[in-house]
Amino acid sequence: MASELLQHGARVALTARRPIPLEDIAGHYPQARALPMDATDPLAWQSAHELLLEDWGAIDLVVFCAAQYRQERSWELRAVRVHDTIEVNLASIYYGLEVILPDMITSGAGSVVLIASVAGYMGLPNATVYGPTKAAIINLAELLYAELHPKGLGVYLVNPGFVKTTMTANNSFNMPAIVSADTAASEIIQGIAQGRFEIHFPKRFTRLLKIVSMLPYRSRLAILMRIIGS
Repeated sequence: MASELLQHGARVALTARRPIPLEDIAGHYPQARALPMDATDPLAWQSAHELLLEDWGAIDLVVFCAAQYRQERSWELRAVRVHDTIEVNLASIYYGLEVILPDMITSGAGSVVLIASVAGYMGLPNATVYGPTKAAIINLAELLYAELHPKGLGVYLVNPGFVKTTMTANNSFNMPAIVSADTAASEIIQGIAQGRFEIHFPKRFTRLLKIVSMLPYRSRLAILMRIIGS
């Protein structure tokens, strides 16, 4: 996503914990800035925000994309892993919102993009902690839209299906309709440009899950049990 935006001439600050991958991208674009930080550190959000405001004066778009995932069933839970996943997937968004929203609201401009997942539509197998954090992000995005859209701010919710990344590389199950990271990036950017609140893809997969999620519980749970048992 960062690379595509940079190719279109946008100024982009790339943030993640590992500096080398950020610098590998930023080094090719004079308008890019590598800004290593840990999204689970509230003070790091504050520091990064102050640096960017000093350099750029304002921030137009913030993409919340940090995520942690592991295959695990309910009987495999470990407290430390649960805490880490919730911190990365959900709490980090709140830490960022606390820092960025006051200036955006004051100026009446700016947008936030929350990357959730179709795993948040319903209780899918192997996503015992990941899925509920993504469901919470969907809920949060809806709330943010209701609160921030009247103030002139944009809110975008992204619910991808399976995307070919290092996070999905270790999955031991079939991933239907999996798409490349480049395809996912293009879908997200196109959705933002079109002003769509929810951006979901690939639609041949996500539409099916949407239909299942709207079924009565008796039918929906029967389908989930069949999926888990297969």
